[in-house]
Amino acid sequence: MKILVVGGAGYIGSVCGELLLDEDHEVAVFDNLTEGHRRAVDPRAKFTQGDLADRNQIETALSSIRPDAVMHFAASALVAESMCDPSKYFRNNISNGLNLLDAMVATRVNRIVFSSTCAIFGPPDRLPIDEAAPARPINPYGESKLAFEKILRWYGQIYGLSFVSLRYFNAAGASEKFGEDHRLETHLIPNVLKVALGQKPHVEIYGADYETSDGTCIRDYIHIVDLARAHILALGTAKSEFYNLGTGGGASVREVIDACRKVTGRKIEIAEKPRRPGDPPRLIASSKKIKDDLGWRPQFQSLDTIIESAWKWHQKFPSGYGD
Repeated sequence: MKILVVGGAGYIGSVCGELLLDEDHEVAVFDNLTEGHRRAVDPRAKFTQGDLADRNQIETALSSIRPDAVMHFAASALVAESMCDPSKYFRNNISNGLNLLDAMVATRVNRIVFSSTCAIFGPPDRLPIDEAAPARPINPYGESKLAFEKILRWYGQIYGLSFVSLRYFNAAGASEKFGEDHRLETHLIPNVLKVALGQKPHVEIYGADYETSDGTCIRDYIHIVDLARAHILALGTAKSEFYNLGTGGGASVREVIDACRKVTGRKIEIAEKPRRPGDPPRLIASSKKIKDDLGWRPQFQSLDTIIESAWKWHQKFPSGYGD
């Protein structure tokens, strides 16, 4: 297949592009590089620098490339920032996403795999969280992703757009080539590893008074390669559907830090900070539906294995992509 990876210079998009190419798909990447990195684009892929805010740019790219499907990763994705600047999230994640969908309709590209999030759910009534759980986001980031999911339903009904929406829990780890390098890094594992590399004096724990076993938030960490494989499987179904993606296990912030100490063999200091607004105490996924429907099986469920892959990449690229 020929796939246009929108936001393909980012963390998840870069690994998806790599795996698609390894499976002999033809890949084109469209990215504005505000968050992504040019060096994170596999050299086997065709790259176009462009912005979804400009409908003409994405429509021109679609007309030129004529992809069989689109993978859509381009979004603002920081919970805390969304609580301070909701306009950015609604404009980028909804309005710019609409430009992509309208351009797809205009160019008759009718298949999309969408990067969604567990943040659409908010604090769950039960764990693990399955697809039937009520969607009650508690931050604009989750609200914007939920709104786009609803838009996908209507575009499917009205225009015949076929979609799969994948709700990630916590993506982590690295492939052999590509890893996690955000200009503003808020994710736990890379920030812990920065301490291990001597680039930060300590790692912050935001909230140590949650109702969990050690007082810190619990999250379901999924290896980036397993996540990418789920996207490729999603290309193979014509059915429009929503799937949760995680491992079904959970680790607290303190447990992640302890695992990083074990993997790196380094001393890692911590600093406790107040809770961040919009952070639920526990998020753990049920991935039964995607396993049953698409045969997806995570291959890297061990937290140590996830961290080992990230540590290997960060040691190789201590300054990230350097741009």
